[in-house]
Amino acid sequence: MAKKDKNDKETASDGVIAGNKKAYHDYQILSSMEAGIALHGTEVKSCRMHSVSLQDAFAKIDKGEVFVYNINISPYSHGNRFNHTPMRQRRLLLHKREILRLSQQVKEKGYSLIPLKMYLTRGKIKIQLGVAKGKTFEDKRDTLRKRQDDLDMRRAMKV
Repeated sequence: MAKKDKNDKETASDGVIAGNKKAYHDYQILSSMEAGIALHGTEVKSCRMHSVSLQDAFAKIDKGEVFVYNINISPYSHGNRFNHTPMRQRRLLLHKREILRLSQQVKEKGYSLIPLKMYLTRGKIKIQLGVAKGKTFEDKRDTLRKRQDDLDMRRAMKV
């Protein structure tokens, strides 16, 4: 097996553990940032097996720390008594100035922190956290209409 060079970059889909497609449908993503996550040993092994669901997950800032809720990391199959609870709150690892910047953005009415994807970078598990504003029903319909119009236009140009 050939050894990978340090200059060879992995494609974005290689390291992705889980994605949150519903977030892009339900929210308008304004900005995003990368954060580390504090996990137990069996959680890391489950993540490497892609046993993660980010659906309905959200993050909150509490006493100067950022916690993420409702991430379902399935129990590790070989974890026996040292297994973790699947739906516990997990701490995100961010610098203080990043937490202050996020808290300023989230203080505005209607904005929230949503995990967009979980991925591996150089052996570490990271989360892409987005500052998002909820879409209304009409906004969702407009997005679907624009997507359908673009698809129709590409089909017409192809012919």
